[in-house]
Amino acid sequence: MEYRRLPKGMEEISILGLGNSSLGAAGEKEMEETLALALESGINYFDMASSDAAPFPVFGRVMESCRDKVYFQIHFGADYHTGKYGWTLNPEAVKRSVDWQLAQLRTDYIDFGFIHCIDEEGDLEQFLSCGTLEHIQDLKAQGVVRRIGLSTHTPAIASRVMDMGLIDMLMFSINPAYDYRHGEYAIGATDERMELYLKCQKEGVGISVMKAFSGGQLLNAKTSPFKKALTEYQCIQYALDKPGVLTVLPGVRGKKDLERILGFLSASQEERDYSVIGSFTPREAEGSCVYCNHCQPCPAGLDVGLINKYYDLACAGDAMAKSHYLNLEKKASACIGCGHCDRRCPFHVEQTERMRRISDYFGE
Repeated sequence: MEYRRLPKGMEEISILGLGNSSLGAAGEKEMEETLALALESGINYFDMASSDAAPFPVFGRVMESCRDKVYFQIHFGADYHTGKYGWTLNPEAVKRSVDWQLAQLRTDYIDFGFIHCIDEEGDLEQFLSCGTLEHIQDLKAQGVVRRIGLSTHTPAIASRVMDMGLIDMLMFSINPAYDYRHGEYAIGATDERMELYLKCQKEGVGISVMKAFSGGQLLNAKTSPFKKALTEYQCIQYALDKPGVLTVLPGVRGKKDLERILGFLSASQEERDYSVIGSFTPREAEGSCVYCNHCQPCPAGLDVGLINKYYDLACAGDAMAKSHYLNLEKKASACIGCGHCDRRCPFHVEQTERMRRISDYFGE
């Protein structure tokens, strides 16, 4: 397992986490075996926005002995009083639900307390005015909530809440369909979504990724908006390459699903290569580096994707990006202009020209 550090803390978070939207139907034995495999494999990040109440007591039993080694995302607004998932902004219902989740999980603290599923400005205004935010902040002051997060599908909402200085983690839907304006949750233009990822990296807000497979639609040519299927590994790598992303949270139905997802860790570069999306991205997305590194290997030894990422971050105002760039063994000025990357780039980026521009920008 690989781990990425939360920018504003010391938490080392596994790049593969676990979503629980579908696990509840597996039955207790299957859930226990699935969670045991997750722990054995080094997964330490678990999102608790489940479609029903069933996983909570199982998590409590399995995780009780290793509670200090795992991180829970617990959502203030997810309600399970009927046994099924419900969404609420009622402050008393929120408090009751969170108390119930803590009891079922056999824990007295919340690693990441999330403002849950705020996609509309009106919902955000109601959340800010109803007292639930103050409740989360009080719990943080008491040490019950360690970090505050937000889950949303709307870039503008995420950006506004970030500007309020409230959150350390953002749960956001990232996949090629949504980023290129296909699907129910494809909110925001391509550039707006990338600007959000860059802003998260710049401001030290980690991203946990939901809906990496677009609800499974991307995995089937018949349902994919591109009329071509992608693999789970391509989608996971796509998300992990976005600035700010710490972990991807695939929803699994049981142990077999998790075993297949874990295969990502040993998958080859070819199996993870998502450059095929360059053949069906919209025209306005062409010419923008997505850091896929399909241009590798560079004859001059440049990490073209990382050079581009540090440049984009620096242009977005990330004060640390320049120092990270200057610490690279090979910088843009080492480009020999052979055109290898230009010919291989599926997004039609003129990388040799971009290397000259980046070298000038950093004053080499």
